[in-house]
Amino acid sequence: MGHDDEDHPQPQDHEVLNNINGRENNHDHHVEEEETVTHESESILSVEKMFEKQNVPEWRKQVTIRAILVSFGLSVLFSFIVMKFNLTTGIVPSLNVSAGLLGFFFVKIWTKLLETSGTLKHPFTRQENTVIQTCVVASSGIAFSGGFGSYLFGMSETIAIQSGDTTNDFKNPSLPWIIAFLFVVSFLGLFSVVPLRKIMIIDFKLTYPSGTATALLINSFHTPNGAKLAKKQIKVLGKFFSLSFFWGFFQWFYTATEDCGFAQFPSLGLKAYQNRFYFDFSAAYIGAGMICPYIVNVSVLIGGILSWGLMWPLINNRKGDWYSADLSSTSMHGLQGYKVFIAIAMILGDGLYNFIKVIIRTISALTTHLRQRHLLLNTTLPLHSSQQESSHSTTTTTTPSFDDQRRTQIFLKDQIPTWFAASGYVAIAAISISTLPHIFPQLKWYYILVIYTLAPVLAFCNAYGCGLTDWSLASTYGKLAIFTVGAWAGASHGGVIAGLAACGVMMNIVSTASDLTQDFKTGYLTLASPRSMFVSQLIGTAMGCVISPCVFWLFLKAFSNLGQPTSQYPAPYAAIYRSMALLGVEGFSSLPENCLTLCYVFFGAAVVINLVKDHLVKVKPSVAKFVPIPMAMAIPFYIGPYFAIDMCVGSLILFVWEKVNKNKANAFGCAVASGLICGDGLWTLPASLLGVFGVKPPICMKFLSRATNDRVDTFLATLS
Repeated sequence: MGHDDEDHPQPQDHEVLNNINGRENNHDHHVEEEETVTHESESILSVEKMFEKQNVPEWRKQVTIRAILVSFGLSVLFSFIVMKFNLTTGIVPSLNVSAGLLGFFFVKIWTKLLETSGTLKHPFTRQENTVIQTCVVASSGIAFSGGFGSYLFGMSETIAIQSGDTTNDFKNPSLPWIIAFLFVVSFLGLFSVVPLRKIMIIDFKLTYPSGTATALLINSFHTPNGAKLAKKQIKVLGKFFSLSFFWGFFQWFYTATEDCGFAQFPSLGLKAYQNRFYFDFSAAYIGAGMICPYIVNVSVLIGGILSWGLMWPLINNRKGDWYSADLSSTSMHGLQGYKVFIAIAMILGDGLYNFIKVIIRTISALTTHLRQRHLLLNTTLPLHSSQQESSHSTTTTTTPSFDDQRRTQIFLKDQIPTWFAASGYVAIAAISISTLPHIFPQLKWYYILVIYTLAPVLAFCNAYGCGLTDWSLASTYGKLAIFTVGAWAGASHGGVIAGLAACGVMMNIVSTASDLTQDFKTGYLTLASPRSMFVSQLIGTAMGCVISPCVFWLFLKAFSNLGQPTSQYPAPYAAIYRSMALLGVEGFSSLPENCLTLCYVFFGAAVVINLVKDHLVKVKPSVAKFVPIPMAMAIPFYIGPYFAIDMCVGSLILFVWEKVNKNKANAFGCAVASGLICGDGLWTLPASLLGVFGVKPPICMKFLSRATNDRVDTFLATLS
């Protein structure tokens, strides 16, 4: 499950996984094409024929103690990784491959040791592998949907001061209320889509590209050839994991103060450095660049050049004319306001366009599915030949393949009663409605009741749309909640906090709903029971509700300047979400001069770029892939393009590797990227602990201009 703090760049997951598992994708494709072949050919091509001699364990034996323990350890690691990306750029690359690989690796070691000692009772199955992957992704997903880099941290006094909010409407982070909040809002989405799992997976046969690709990955691990490849991938991942970890450790020695270290190296010149153009020496960003699609990285770089290379220097020249020259650099009434609100305009333009597009596609596809089912149920056979030709696409049924029959049989075997899902939803909603107003007095109970009344429909729309497009529109629904609830409450009644809290409630419901249906698809293709998927999602979510707040708290205590625009962890989307909430309750009166006009221009530009891209997809697909993504372009508007250079370096490495040896790049590229990301992410744990205990690095490495260096030397000479 890859995330951006927005929705658009998410379709990276299945692209990466499909590259790694290209053989399996081709294999499945041939199975579909040759449904009329002989039984012998089908047995060769069928995935489930390979696993036919393996017994499928009952759902309780799929959710094992060792799976939960391994999931917990990996959840801690991935929560640090997701939190770091949340608090730096907001781009969270897909970690499904890493979760699947590492889960396979650790349990294989576990079972190998037990097998050697003769105490192995239960072999490692693909169903257990699926449970681990589901649990880890559900847990680390809370680090994203929990809003630690967006709406939740946007409530804090730190971000309120940055946003120029003088209403004193803020709520500082605290471990008890954050954990309580997550527990009462994170489980509701799971119960909302459980009754629809058969319709989504079997009746409508929705694709869920990321869920399908993850299943193909897990299936391949448990075949002889796939297991050999997985071992090689794990070795590569471990090698680059170690390099990345020790590189982070080495860099730490030179960061005695905020402006020290390799990350401050003006690799493109001092003038470029002042405009945030420099190579960051971050292994994590390079790894993210190798995982994210090329167009995402290029879009981020284009956005950085457009904003920090052209627009901000030009607007800065209007200081004293468009805005007061006496304002601080962080004032929202100065240059900072243009950075934030123009980024918001692009995000909203892109988000609204894709929201409408996905909703239209969802309604259209749903209508078609329902019409086809109606025709299938009411068609009288035999048909005339002309009728058969005209209705072939809607009424002709094919004999289900062995794979489909086997998967459907297992999927329908362990039913989750509808009454259980409905009563669970009502019970959790009642607890949430009575609890949330105590955590956020500004969020009245009737706001929450309205959200929970609409939530099942919105959760279904998001889960269905995700099945068609692989895009989760969770943050778009969250933004709608910010504006509607914020405006409903009003500025005088805490509309900012009410809007941000409502965003969290809405995001968690629709995000977990789409995640669970993805998991159901993965389970369907690996013969994992729906009950084991549901239980592992519950366990993972519960883990995430505790692990993610603790990881965030560690960052908060270790880095005193967390959330500042120039800090190591600027949390860019926290300021953006807070500014959205302010915009919702105060209107456009707080914007600097000409900022609204520029917002209109960039909002329209985002819509036009998407229209052009979608048109080219139909007429010239080869050209469409070069059209940038507005959402990705907006990311560097606020924090600068420094990370884009690292990510483009990652893309360049992968591009050259593919030219030299495409097969090796496809097989090991994601393992290298995952190692770089995981090693750097793990280093943040000891770095945070060192910060908490007041251990400072011994050396400060600074980079000065020649003139500044001469003045420093002269000053030091006077001291001696």
